[in-house]
Amino acid sequence: MILNSTSTHGPFTRAALTALVLCGLSLATGCGKTVSVGGSSDTPAAAPSRQESSAPPAGQQSSNPPAGQQSSVPPAAGNTGLQVVDSTAADNGLKGTGGTVTGKVVQEAPPKWVQLAAVRSPALGTHLININQATLYRFDKDTAEPSKSTCAGECATTWPPVTIEEGGSVYLAGVEEKQVGAIRRDDGSVQLTVGGWPVYRFSGDSKAGDANGQGVGGTWFAVGPTGQKSVSP
Repeated sequence: MILNSTSTHGPFTRAALTALVLCGLSLATGCGKTVSVGGSSDTPAAAPSRQESSAPPAGQQSSNPPAGQQSSVPPAAGNTGLQVVDSTAADNGLKGTGGTVTGKVVQEAPPKWVQLAAVRSPALGTHLININQATLYRFDKDTAEPSKSTCAGECATTWPPVTIEEGGSVYLAGVEEKQVGAIRRDDGSVQLTVGGWPVYRFSGDSKAGDANGQGVGGTWFAVGPTGQKSVSP
């Protein structure tokens, strides 16, 4: 299910998100998979809680992660996999933002959980937002195969990577589990990917519905639910 939006994201509500069809018939827990940093597995995630996340398969903790999900720095030994959950945070009894921030606010610590939701707007078509309804972006100078970010330093200040705590949970609305991955950045933080593309916020967006980063430099675009560039329909 993809939510509709007008010129901003404000009109859609959490109630709309909770109307999504969940995996199976249970609203208490979502179905999903475990994603290792720098690689992914199809291990079912029976419960979304980050406390219950399990370590990724030993074969994916080596210095040679699977092609298409390669990190710039090999995952540390004992790296805990993320839980990708096919339902929303609200459906799983969570409130708040998980620790995500908006606009120019510096992300002091990685969020405990992140929600990725697909919405439609006249200006951008179908694209992704986070729990704060902030537009999410991709960078043409990055690569999806293998997944690698080229945005660091001042670039990462302007375009903050969408990071998450190791062992955290990623909740979804209108995004397929198989599209979600994670890489380890050069600074050791864990950044989410969609369709292999590293995902970012824009410091120039200050409120829900802002999309001031769209088309900047001809290389930054709102990211769609499969990692594609989102443009006006």
